[in-house]
Amino acid sequence: MAQGEDFEPFFTVVRDELVPGPHARSPWSDQMLHGRLLGGLMARTIERDHAGEGLHFARFTVDLYRNSPLIPLRIETTRIRDGRRIRVVDAAITGGNGPVARASAVLLRRGAQPDGEIWTAPAWDAPDPGTLGPAPSRGWASFDMWPIDPEGKVGEGFAVGGRHRAWLRETHPLVAGEALSPLVRVVLAADMASPIAHFSSAGLMFINADYSLNLSRLPLGDAVGIEGAGHLSDEGIAVGQCVMYDTAGPIGFCATSAVANSAM
Repeated sequence: MAQGEDFEPFFTVVRDELVPGPHARSPWSDQMLHGRLLGGLMARTIERDHAGEGLHFARFTVDLYRNSPLIPLRIETTRIRDGRRIRVVDAAITGGNGPVARASAVLLRRGAQPDGEIWTAPAWDAPDPGTLGPAPSRGWASFDMWPIDPEGKVGEGFAVGGRHRAWLRETHPLVAGEALSPLVRVVLAADMASPIAHFSSAGLMFINADYSLNLSRLPLGDAVGIEGAGHLSDEGIAVGQCVMYDTAGPIGFCATSAVANSAM
């Protein structure tokens, strides 16, 4: 189903605030805003106010340092540096209880590709999302997800053991009346790097405090693929990394930090 056909937007603009709908809730709590939406909102605002011809979003980092209830939010951005080849922008998002998250974006100017060969992440052997049929379930995720097992088949959830990977596709508009841009789409998807990297035989036992995308290009189409590339944890602190894909191949990486939390 195409994004936005039968799905309510997560937020509505009312004057200078973004008002969430009830379906913007987190899987951790019905009273908490989903953290991935905070990243998406900041990506939307930075892109709207600071994107430039020939500039590419090479890095986008989101810090999620305070839970937010389902209340109106405001976003402010600051251009930190504007050079010939680089632009750096910070964003902060606040609610009635004060600051809840921040983001930092690095935009680099595109140019000629240098000569030489460098090892890169290989093309993904996961089946094309267009061949997989309806998503197995939507549930807490509020987006379509196709978990891919080690044999390349679609499962109901993440298999125990082995590397986790999945295709994701947004179903809801982020903000009423606005289509999702490729940047916003991949920033929303990147929050799933934490469960992809940290999901265990006991379930998802870590909640992420941040995630950071490094992108060589933006995704093509509406499906974003994520494959776990590593997990380490000790004394309740976890770090993980994933490779990000679209249907044409790898597009970048996402790293995340997380702290132990009750399983969903």
